[in-house]
Amino acid sequence: MAQADEIANAKSAPVGRPLINPWIIAMTVTLATFMEVLDSSIANVALPHIAGSLGASSEESTWVITSYLVSSAIVLPMSGWLSNVIGRKRFYMGCVAIFTLSSLLCSVATSLPMLIVFRILQGVGGGGLQPTEQAILADTFSAKQRGMAFAIYGMAIVVAPAVGPTLGGWITDNYSWHWIFLINVPIGILSLALTHSVVQDPVYLKKLFRSSLRVDYIGISLIVVGVGFLQYMLDKGQENDWFASKIILISAIIAIVALVALVIRELTHENPIMDLRLLAKRNFAIAITFSFILGMVLNGSTILLPLFLQNDLGYTAQQAGMALSPGGIALAIMMPIAGILASKFDQRLIIAIGFALLSFGLFHVTEIYLGVSFSTVATFRVLQVIGIPLIFIPISTLNYVGVPQDKFNQVSGISSFTRNMGGSIGVSMLANFLFRQGQTHRSTLTAHTNHANPFFERQLNAMTQNFVAMGASTSEASHRALAQISAQIDLQANVLGFVNAFWMLGLLVMLLIPLPFIMRRPSPEEAKASAAAH
Repeated sequence: MAQADEIANAKSAPVGRPLINPWIIAMTVTLATFMEVLDSSIANVALPHIAGSLGASSEESTWVITSYLVSSAIVLPMSGWLSNVIGRKRFYMGCVAIFTLSSLLCSVATSLPMLIVFRILQGVGGGGLQPTEQAILADTFSAKQRGMAFAIYGMAIVVAPAVGPTLGGWITDNYSWHWIFLINVPIGILSLALTHSVVQDPVYLKKLFRSSLRVDYIGISLIVVGVGFLQYMLDKGQENDWFASKIILISAIIAIVALVALVIRELTHENPIMDLRLLAKRNFAIAITFSFILGMVLNGSTILLPLFLQNDLGYTAQQAGMALSPGGIALAIMMPIAGILASKFDQRLIIAIGFALLSFGLFHVTEIYLGVSFSTVATFRVLQVIGIPLIFIPISTLNYVGVPQDKFNQVSGISSFTRNMGGSIGVSMLANFLFRQGQTHRSTLTAHTNHANPFFERQLNAMTQNFVAMGASTSEASHRALAQISAQIDLQANVLGFVNAFWMLGLLVMLLIPLPFIMRRPSPEEAKASAAAH
């Protein structure tokens, strides 16, 4: 009874106005987010350099990415509970410190196993950053101000992946891959100093975490096993031909059993690691559904376009990054605009407009072809991302409508976890879709490459004559002409698969346009209570 009374008192305690300007707090927590997201996108570009330097194969080097994703995915759903247990500021500073120290260790790694261990440690720190920062912003700003606050935070989330490939390509080309980790160290130290000075836990949380020290070891174990095996399956599924591989099949079974047990445990436990009962809140349930799909579309499209540019158009990693950079600039411009609109108009309408713009941009990318120019690709990217801030910011603010303040940490943790899982599932599904579509189109195109097709016959004869004119024998020229046509078929099949993937994404987003109006706006009482608390 004493513990229940203490928690009830904590819930009713005033939050207290921050002693520091809240916009300084927003900039402080955004700094670490930018560092973490930027590092992830830079590491992707540097993989070939890392593999060559450490004497590893390309397949082995992917564990540099997978190890980070698995460890961060495990920490994400636990971050809200851990913030309540040890205090949000302590947990956040601990995450920044772990991420910074492990970045330094990664930079001096001399073997692949050593680097993977340090990347796992880095993922432990990085996984807790985003949800904790969202909870800090939610408590620091009133409901009316959260739109602009999340706009600043959102700039780090969406701009860092846009500039990461360009920066990563430049660093690895001109220096070495070690510097992609070393650049985190001064940023992390600055973030720790600023956080220590300006961030404070709200009064209710200070009282709450002292009474929430009971540890659910079973729940933690289920998260580690379920999320870990799920992330492994998603990362390695396409590479190992999915369920044709025993290890992928076993991973899927273990993940399903553990996650089902986790859901049952969290719905029935008195002190859950993830409070899934929050899904009874209509806004929260709809918002995390949107976050899941947004993660699928954003992560999937961000990976698809660079792959197309590098594999099919022959761009370098740096050139591909430069083609995406205008999209980053557009996002940086649109984020504050979306923040202003979200604070002045019906946020549900803003989300619907965002979905409409995103759908239009995705459909527009389907006009891409092998001879597309650099400027056209850059324009496609701008059109593709310009609606994202109109979705991201209102969703981030509506997440908290009707949710008690003592659950803000849980809201942020579950929301970030859902978005990241959407991204992982989206990337895996799209990679599989592209592969299958490529096979289908290749079979269709190959069926028309026979001597009964006059267009094929003319093309083959012309190419054969060209090789003969270059000094090849008739037999060799014919073989070289067939090989070149086969390569062209492969490229065209890849393009058609790419186009179909964006058609699918565009259609999925278009179906979401009317759904935001199912959510409810904050009542006048909720808005006043939020403003009074701040």
